[in-house]
Amino acid sequence: MTAREEITAYIGLGANLGDPAQALRDALVQLGSTPGVRLLQASSFYRSAPIDSTGPDYINAVAQIATTLSAPDLLTALQAIERAAGRVRPYRNAPRTLDLDLLLYGHARIASPALTVPHPRMDDRAFVLLPLREVLPGLVEDRALQAIAGQAIERLG
Repeated sequence: MTAREEITAYIGLGANLGDPAQALRDALVQLGSTPGVRLLQASSFYRSAPIDSTGPDYINAVAQIATTLSAPDLLTALQAIERAAGRVRPYRNAPRTLDLDLLLYGHARIASPALTVPHPRMDDRAFVLLPLREVLPGLVEDRALQAIAGQAIERLG
């Protein structure tokens, strides 16, 4: 059996129920302790208003990881971390204790019923693009930021 090559992936983190900042801190620790995953860096936290939803403001971040997990196995690991944080899915865009999205997985393009990579709505979300630009400056172009300039978002500490 040969070791799998590490792939660099980017995970979007968000929460707006309970203590969202603590939920993100805990998720980063859990992500970094997941077998086959190394946490490389995380962006600052950002506060943003819900999009296509109601409820309190979200706290968001992006994590850069190196992983030997396949994309579907990484998704399964992310969903396990969400469930451990009390995530339920009563309806689309419901407020949540934790949301972990696989944004990018190396240079892969994946379109399956369970997973789409790159994440299909990441270019429409300031809460993804601003923290992603922080951890991977060359990826997010100025014109992409101009397209989401009207979305309310604030970098925290």
